[in-house]
Amino acid sequence: MDVKSNQQRAIITGASSGIGKATALAFARAGIDLALVSRSIDKLELVALSARDLGVEAKAYAIDLADLTTVKENIARIDDDFGPINIIVNNAGMGYTNLLSDTSLSDWQAVLNLNLTSIFECVMGILPKMRQRKRGTIVNIASIAAQNAFAGWGAYCVSKAGLVSFSQVLAQEERENQIRVISVCPGSVNTPIWDTDTVQADFDRLMMLTPETVAQVILQAVLLPEEAVIETITLTSSAGTL
Repeated sequence: MDVKSNQQRAIITGASSGIGKATALAFARAGIDLALVSRSIDKLELVALSARDLGVEAKAYAIDLADLTTVKENIARIDDDFGPINIIVNNAGMGYTNLLSDTSLSDWQAVLNLNLTSIFECVMGILPKMRQRKRGTIVNIASIAAQNAFAGWGAYCVSKAGLVSFSQVLAQEERENQIRVISVCPGSVNTPIWDTDTVQADFDRLMMLTPETVAQVILQAVLLPEEAVIETITLTSSAGTL
């Protein structure tokens, strides 16, 4: 694949809906080629088609990030197939509400596995090539719940706080390799996460951030000159934290 040396190429996980889809389309409008990752190949293909209509290359990859034994290898293969990748947006994750005292070990592990450990594996899959190229931007989508304790959201809060800590350590370790690491911590965003079986919450979704707003912030952070980085971004609705 003949790719110009200055062409931006990004992996976005959880790209079939919500923040991931909005980020994919925002990146496409900015001329960034896209490798789109999700479990649902049908939904991904629709996003890829929309991106191609905006004038960029886009390819869909059906990967189940909950299968931790295959994540690192699959992400590395994307770089081999679609690279050179210089941006990864780790957006895939799950919501979960329950009192800590009512959270089973299996539920606890499922939340931590997808929201934290799968991102570790995604990063480990792409990091060697970024180090070789001395170039890369890693964006991890955390949450306002990383910075605040919310009763009934224990496992989720812990997973997102862990993700921010992981990002901070990674930023320290990879700075000498010219790799930037960004944590984005949005407040409530009006996405399909609120319709999932693992989330029971009654918020006014019209007061939430939109995925498109979050996507614009991610894009602006990625497009900063490479000698600059905003390492942690906290973004809330003007209505406050929901």
